[in-house]
Amino acid sequence: MNLHIQHTTRYTYTEPLRHAVQSLHLWPVSGPHQTVRSWSLRSPAALHARTDALGNRVHHGSLTPSPRQPPVREVTVVASGTVQTHAAAPTLDAAVWTEPSGPHPAVFLRSTPVAEPHARMARWALEALGMDAAATAAPQPTPALALALAEAVGRKVAYRPGRTDVETSALEAFDWELGVCQDQAHVMVAVCRSLAWPARYVSGYFHAADEPDLASHAWVDVCVNPDTRAWLSLDVTHACPTDPRHVRLAVGTDYSTCAPVRGLRQGGGHETMAVEVRISAEP
Repeated sequence: MNLHIQHTTRYTYTEPLRHAVQSLHLWPVSGPHQTVRSWSLRSPAALHARTDALGNRVHHGSLTPSPRQPPVREVTVVASGTVQTHAAAPTLDAAVWTEPSGPHPAVFLRSTPVAEPHARMARWALEALGMDAAATAAPQPTPALALALAEAVGRKVAYRPGRTDVETSALEAFDWELGVCQDQAHVMVAVCRSLAWPARYVSGYFHAADEPDLASHAWVDVCVNPDTRAWLSLDVTHACPTDPRHVRLAVGTDYSTCAPVRGLRQGGGHETMAVEVRISAEP
């Protein structure tokens, strides 16, 4: 399936902007799940591209308006292009892929502020998988166990917009039992780490005409065999492996390390951000 995507991020300011720097994870790369047919990225900042240690295509840029220019009170970043997503795997085991390059999966056991492992999460996960919560060692990950855990997290953390934000931790969403796709992904990552299963956060796009709020989406990669560097990508919100509806943008230890747009600024007064993602599909 070919997915045509336009992702617009617009910042408006109450006062003139003096200086801004941006870090953009807005360029998908080709891989086992997709082939990027065309892509472009427009920003008023002068952008410089690099590939980071996780294989993400990252752009950095800075913007300093000239005193001779009209005051800058709006900054718009537009990413757009076409990505061909690959056919869904016929079985769960077939959805597993290996990643021979890049950091060892153990890197994704590291605790991060919003996806921190917790003993209470480990006990809950063992119970959810029908295992002894008092066990001294967690089971080894398998595709079936990883999917069962994603399904359990989706039931535990109900999808409910407007109650959380980008700083909500996995443990908070776990205790509140609600959140959006970002929170569900963070909980899944934290629960996996609590079981000593490497897991990482994935940002991307999801195409479904009846779910426009999920056009900008998040899910999780779970390492089901660290020795062979085998991974399974799971959409917690939809309780399924990823499929041709999904387009990967970037991976990280949590949202903060692969957010589509991050930056710092001087001036500008109060900032307002508006995001619009449009996706259309053709066979």
